[in-house]
Amino acid sequence: MILTDTHTHLYSEAFDEDQKEMMQRAIEAGVERFFVPAIDSAYTPAMLELKRKYPENVHLMAGLHPTHVKDNYVEELAHVKEMLGKEEYVAVGEIGVDLYWSDEFKVQQIEAFKTQIEWSIERELPIAIHCRDAFDEVFEVLESYRGTCLNGIFHCFTGTFEQALLAIELKMSLGIGGVATFKNGKIDKFLKEIDLKHIVLETDAPYLAPVPHRGKRNESAYVSLVAQKLAEIYDTSIEHVAEVTTLNSTKIFGV
Repeated sequence: MILTDTHTHLYSEAFDEDQKEMMQRAIEAGVERFFVPAIDSAYTPAMLELKRKYPENVHLMAGLHPTHVKDNYVEELAHVKEMLGKEEYVAVGEIGVDLYWSDEFKVQQIEAFKTQIEWSIERELPIAIHCRDAFDEVFEVLESYRGTCLNGIFHCFTGTFEQALLAIELKMSLGIGGVATFKNGKIDKFLKEIDLKHIVLETDAPYLAPVPHRGKRNESAYVSLVAQKLAEIYDTSIEHVAEVTTLNSTKIFGV
């Protein structure tokens, strides 16, 4: 059984003390594939070092996280473009719009989102979308690229059934993580109506740990708990969930 974590911040400071042990726990849990999104240029060295340590297991993305779109976003975008031109990245991410904390840089967030989508299309790379309190804004941008080769993952999908169908129509797979195990997560109520071929697994480690670890540090080993929850929702085996979602991830990322 091979599990794939399509969204995990393995380079996070949260793992400074035990990164090696955390990775070993994940591999022992059957997680062999780790897709690692970027945040901003400050994390690039740690991401590249992670790839050096685990070249067969770790696959990197390049991108500017919407909450890190600040006054220097033009310079940060230049760094993303530079990385895409010199390193082997499998996706552009995580990118998108986040209006949960503040809408101060909303215009710049949307501009950065569009710019990075353009780069993903040029390079025929998928995107990893971050969306928080901004479904209208994100879908408006995605609609403007309808009919292009744009595709990817709607990371940590927490929308409605109707929004899930729209995301799929726009060639996005749904990234499902710990939220599916929460009592108030809501998405577990309609997930069975979505064909498993549109689903990929993720942790978003070190954030959003699934039950029974909710509120604690998340890690990639816990993607097995997400897979188990989906096995219950879809009334199937965890092995089947692992097989289908890993195949889905391979189709998206090309690796």
